[in-house]
Amino acid sequence: MFDSSCESTIAEQPPSGAWPVVAAPGALSLEPDEAALCQRLLAEGSRSFHAASRLLPGRLRLPAAAVYAFCRVADDAIDDAPPERVQDALDGLRRRLDRIYGPRVGDDPVDRAFSAVARQAAIPREVPEALLEGFAWDARGRRYDTVSDTRAYGLRVAGTVGLMMTCLMQPATDRWALSTIYARACDLGVAMQLTNIARDVGEDARMGRVYLPTEWLAEAGIDRDAWLADPRFSPALGQVVARLLAEADRLYRRADAGIAMLPWDCRPSITAARRIYADIGRVIARNGHDSVSQRAFTSTGRKVVLGLSSLVAMLPRDPPASIAEAPVLAECQALVARAAGAREAGARPAGARAAGARS
Repeated sequence: MFDSSCESTIAEQPPSGAWPVVAAPGALSLEPDEAALCQRLLAEGSRSFHAASRLLPGRLRLPAAAVYAFCRVADDAIDDAPPERVQDALDGLRRRLDRIYGPRVGDDPVDRAFSAVARQAAIPREVPEALLEGFAWDARGRRYDTVSDTRAYGLRVAGTVGLMMTCLMQPATDRWALSTIYARACDLGVAMQLTNIARDVGEDARMGRVYLPTEWLAEAGIDRDAWLADPRFSPALGQVVARLLAEADRLYRRADAGIAMLPWDCRPSITAARRIYADIGRVIARNGHDSVSQRAFTSTGRKVVLGLSSLVAMLPRDPPASIAEAPVLAECQALVARAAGAREAGARPAGARAAGARS
């Protein structure tokens, strides 16, 4: 189990799962009902993720849909639970993970699909477990006092998705390079979540949530609790939003090095997602960093332009060593090490459905 502190116990977890995670190249085979449900959940649930997935090579579109589908149903299970039942919902999701990573998956189409993907792509259990923890933090109204706290949240709700997507791409490389790629995937996920936070300041406040670091608010002369009781935009708040976007931009630049190390046909979709999310920050800045009285968005036409411009990412290029070799974010170290170790241990070919029988 993960605890609810930012000094997470991820690094202390025993080896996960009842089966050895093994990676297998080639297309994923799913039953028709599994594939149809995952694709429908993706198409209906996230226009941005769905659009970016269309730029993925064909062999990865169905696995990406399966990853999204599990994340979607898990998020909904926590969101739909009343406050007094959040722990029950979380316990139920962990029992689902027991089945997904166990010898008999069960009959749920999303669980069967995600189990097949996790086995094929060597996704260790600690990664979706961290995602569930992030959802629980949301439901419990967690406070984020430092930027490290906010990054730790970003790792759980977005960096984990970046890790799982990178596992799907199976970059064929050594342990050091794998760790680098996974570290940069976490950078990208955290950067995207920081952008989301900067965009949704007012919307989150109206739901009783504040993800901006309390320390940064205090340094700007803003009392978190007093502001939450009456959320309004001010130049001081705009400075905090700008500061968060600067941290996101730093991580986007670090992520570029990892994108350059992905398989060539995977780079355009990830580059498009990176550019579209970063462009939200540009719109926020154009709006004077006011995310309380208005919500920034990127137009469809702008997304098309950014998506098409991302096709050049297929061209080979060497990432700057100073960025590629940047240390792993402290909040991400344990998960990066676990993912790299799982991929290295599961490098031998095996069938995607190995040990994943239905009950």
